[in-house]
Amino acid sequence: MHKSWLTILSGLFVLAFFSSSTIALADAEEGEKLFKKRCGSCHSTEAGKHKNGPSLAGIIGRKAGSTDFAKYKGLKGSDVVWDAQNMDQFLANPKKFVGAKTMAYKLKKEDERALIVAYMQTLK
Repeated sequence: MHKSWLTILSGLFVLAFFSSSTIALADAEEGEKLFKKRCGSCHSTEAGKHKNGPSLAGIIGRKAGSTDFAKYKGLKGSDVVWDAQNMDQFLANPKKFVGAKTMAYKLKKEDERALIVAYMQTLK
């Protein structure tokens, strides 16, 4: 009987693990669609390719304001290193987050920000 419980628990763990991975992948896929719709006109996801805003390739884990994008001064010299939490805060209200002139566009819907951040975490 003990062995069968272990088998069941192991199966549930594997199912939960793969389900959460699938959900995260689906979130990133939905986030990519939303990113293209909401952010893609101003931001590229290709390294070194800037539009009206800086490229967001590899943004998560990178120091804010550290790109070679000359037009953007809002986060130059910042101590912020982008992670999911501070990226969510920034997207919710960029001017409040930075305290200076920065991106004017706000993403008010929490679920949209979560999807976009999930996608941004996949960018290399």
